[in-house]
Amino acid sequence: MTKNSTNPDLAPRPRQRAPSKRSLETSRAILDAAERLFADRGYDGASVRDIAAAAGTQIASVNFHHGSKEALFARVVERRASELSELRLSALNALKAKGEALTLGSVLTAFLEPYLAKAGLDAADGSAGDPQWIAYARLVAMVSADSRWHAISERCFDPTASVFIGEIARLTPRVEPARIAVAFVFSVSAMLSLSTSRWRIEALAASPDAEPRRLTDVLVRFCAAGMRAALAN
Repeated sequence: MTKNSTNPDLAPRPRQRAPSKRSLETSRAILDAAERLFADRGYDGASVRDIAAAAGTQIASVNFHHGSKEALFARVVERRASELSELRLSALNALKAKGEALTLGSVLTAFLEPYLAKAGLDAADGSAGDPQWIAYARLVAMVSADSRWHAISERCFDPTASVFIGEIARLTPRVEPARIAVAFVFSVSAMLSLSTSRWRIEALAASPDAEPRRLTDVLVRFCAAGMRAALAN
């Protein structure tokens, strides 16, 4: 067969163009809007039409960039889950690289602190935090509580959670894995509660200045103490 053959299997394939800056911005605006609306209204209460309007685009654009509503929901959850996973595993690996013995507190810090830092909840100035990351916490709580999204939880969160549960198991070798899993889920729930209910701390405190500034430290101490009590023989 000659080089000039018209066989479609041998013809050079056209190069795919990289997404334009405008296309990337539109995609991100859709994800941000969907994140907020899914968190505020739930999956069933947030329509694609409302998401498109909040993103300043058309329904067809939502479908073009992210497919169906269910596919969009999955992408919203996956987007920050992968970033959090990298940050948490990097923090754990950094602890191991120091050569120091791991503790329950240090393992929990490696898991909990990356989210609180991204959400801006540990800012020294007591600022309200990043509304998108705070919305994401409500979304994670929703996904964790609804069996419809079991596959998303299993894909996005379980691999990293299993690594940390394994580290805790090495620190408590006589404890059944099921008890560790329960205590770990309680700790994650405490993190999500802090993320979505910080206004309650401010409302219940005697004054805004009474709110702890280093929330990660308070949360880790709370979770570590609860976990030790739950895992005690």
